[in-house]
Amino acid sequence: MSSYSYKCFKCSEIYSVEEIEKGIHYLCPKCGKSEKNKPLEGVLTVEYHYNELEKKISREEFLRLTPGKFWLYPDLWPLDFNNFEDDQLNKLALPADQLFNYKIDGKKLLIQDETRNPTLSYKDRATSLVVLKAIELGITEIAAASTGNAGSSLAGICSRLGLKSRIYVPQNIPEEKRIQIEAYGAELKIVEGDYDKAFDLCLEDSKKNNWYNRNTAYNPLTIEGKKSAAYDIFVSAKGEIPDVIFVPVGDGVIISGIYKGFKELLTLGWIDKLPKLIAVQSTGSDALVRYFNTGKFEYKAAKTLADSILAGAPRNLYLASDAVKKSNGIAIAVTDEEILLAQKEFIKQTGILCEPSCATTYAAYKSLAEKDKIDSSIKVLLLITGNGLKNITSLRIKGV
Repeated sequence: MSSYSYKCFKCSEIYSVEEIEKGIHYLCPKCGKSEKNKPLEGVLTVEYHYNELEKKISREEFLRLTPGKFWLYPDLWPLDFNNFEDDQLNKLALPADQLFNYKIDGKKLLIQDETRNPTLSYKDRATSLVVLKAIELGITEIAAASTGNAGSSLAGICSRLGLKSRIYVPQNIPEEKRIQIEAYGAELKIVEGDYDKAFDLCLEDSKKNNWYNRNTAYNPLTIEGKKSAAYDIFVSAKGEIPDVIFVPVGDGVIISGIYKGFKELLTLGWIDKLPKLIAVQSTGSDALVRYFNTGKFEYKAAKTLADSILAGAPRNLYLASDAVKKSNGIAIAVTDEEILLAQKEFIKQTGILCEPSCATTYAAYKSLAEKDKIDSSIKVLLLITGNGLKNITSLRIKGV
């Protein structure tokens, strides 16, 4: 009997590993649906036998682990790590020192710095799991649509582990990210249109050519992989988790993964409450904010300088909104001008070169703090998800 199963977020149907992985199903076989310019329906999540895990893993033992090496707790992943060599896994290690205390404008903040990951972004957490699963399934070619970071992550991790990658990107991708993808040796397809169009075309070509697909949320392991930051924060903070976490949101997979990780910690009895998750978007790409406030999705072409969170139809919209709601959080949008100002200020005060997408977290924090909506006594964490070298255009803009 497998230690995990798959569950549909929409209809709650539970599927065995054999049903999903042998047939390589990505969405729920019963109600799964992927339509152009719409969020995905029937997104699958990985579920474990938590009662059994409580007997196998203790909080004290877990807190002695090294952050950045997810394979050190194999029972919480949908993989058999006996299938991999130590050398393969070590190539996927993240920096162990990602959680920092900073004082910005006289206020203490926690910073989770993902800018030094193997390909310089948070996306490596998801890609590592996807690529290992492909190897486990005997697959050697993987495709993904991306605004840049997921693509460079897949290209880089595939290069490290000897697989072939095919990356679909919109025509307005930052040159820095295009160059990074090509340098890793990926086959790059530039789509005439936006990210939403690249997403759909990648799915079509993957089905025709039987490629494994890493598209965000479509492949359930992208959500699963992104939960690892919650565990790293838990270990790095010695079990004293933040009260509030600001998370940049595009397709909504990072915030869903973060929520899942903390929810599992709560289920295991290792924490006594969930941190509030603050979903942050640009006003030019605010589908989650609008959906969270109205309960209705309406497609609207997105436009923002924060290219990594550019998504008119967030594919993981429903899980992302659920994560914000169940953590008692909120969804907030900030303008591109606020983002650029926050990026420059954040870099100068911390020395962490972040890209515009994650500078949204600092912009949103400032906005709420100035309105006295952040209690000074609580622990606040900003999630910094990508390196500023991936898009230096914003750093060139003067007058903000």
